[in-house]
Amino acid sequence: MSLNTSSYKGARDLYPEDMRLRRYIFDTWTKISERFGYEKYDAPILEPLELYAAKSGEEIVNEQTYTFFDRGDRRVTIRPEMTPSVARMVAARRQEIPLPARLYSIANFMRYERPQKGREREFWQLNVDIFGVPSVEADVEVIQIADAILREFGANENMFTIRINDRRLTDYLMRTYLDLDEKDATAMIKLLDRRAKISTEIFDETAREIFADAADEKMPKLNQLLQGRSLQDLPNEIRGSGLIADLEQLLGQIEIRGITSVKFDVTLMRGFDYYTGIVFEVFDQNPDNKRAMFGGGRYDGLVGLFGVEDMPVVGFAPGETTTMEFLRTWNLLPELKPATDVILVPLGDVNIQSIVDQLRAASVNVAVDFTDRKIDKKIRAAVKIGAPYLLFVGEEEIKTGQYTLKNVMTEREEKLTLNNIIDVMAK
Repeated sequence: MSLNTSSYKGARDLYPEDMRLRRYIFDTWTKISERFGYEKYDAPILEPLELYAAKSGEEIVNEQTYTFFDRGDRRVTIRPEMTPSVARMVAARRQEIPLPARLYSIANFMRYERPQKGREREFWQLNVDIFGVPSVEADVEVIQIADAILREFGANENMFTIRINDRRLTDYLMRTYLDLDEKDATAMIKLLDRRAKISTEIFDETAREIFADAADEKMPKLNQLLQGRSLQDLPNEIRGSGLIADLEQLLGQIEIRGITSVKFDVTLMRGFDYYTGIVFEVFDQNPDNKRAMFGGGRYDGLVGLFGVEDMPVVGFAPGETTTMEFLRTWNLLPELKPATDVILVPLGDVNIQSIVDQLRAASVNVAVDFTDRKIDKKIRAAVKIGAPYLLFVGEEEIKTGQYTLKNVMTEREEKLTLNNIIDVMAK
């Protein structure tokens, strides 16, 4: 019986060329996060189920987690997200961690959901969080980082939009402005969240079902909200409620920083139950991939769930797969070369170890082809690997100290000393 060569459904095998792209994305995430003063951390891939049951949302806990009993009969979950874990870590050292705490991680997660374009069961994310800043400056900073990451990849403001809203405003609109109870408010939030994915007819029909007998009264109020494109378009009673003060301040600070990708969207909803203030999502503007890529927001109540004094937090989490799709769609992927600089080919039974050691000591990445294949096959293999150079070493080369270096792409050959070869590699 032969074993199946396929990977687990919703997870990917990554070959060297795939890892080059992953490394490019991760390196860019790391560079921008650290440029803003964030420090890297990590957390266990397994957590107790109750960590997510508290605030992540019923859908994730009941339908999407990989949950099981370990050998100690403890109910554990493969982490579906990082936010509860980092909140737990900060709560554990609440008195020791200097504030504001700027933290980031790049980690993998699992959710049991239907695999589709841009969505997998195993996925990797950057997680960026700032703890200990209650003012809107923290919200501005994480949005600025999100914008900076995409621009570091080569994107401009025509390629993406950062839409912002406030969870407190959403709650007011649902409970007070539209006068919905908790059940109907939840249903309306879910409907608004998928509005872009369904027809206007289905949206209106579903909204009327939620409003029930009050549909004729409430539909015009809902439509007035949906037609608004700015804070100034909101009804007078909302603009006078004081709920949009943080949004006004945020938009003002964003403008001062010259960020042109941000706009207000009253219909923006974030699914996690722990959000307490400003929320945002980054949308790809390409017609071939028009979708939400990632998002984040303020979750000031999560640290306090661990029995310590509460702490304000803002964070966001872009995913690797949606980032890849964005870069591909906009032709932003760079040419990614293999790590190997040169493949050394021994000609006959010669001792090449001293040469290899000197090259590696000079930070040249060297692979040795010690197969007994013919030269033409070794060259073809080097082309397939993508290594830019071949180095031929035989008895004559060792005797004279002149080695044949072949540029694989141009097929040009040169006789060079080892120091000359190191100079070529450095360039």
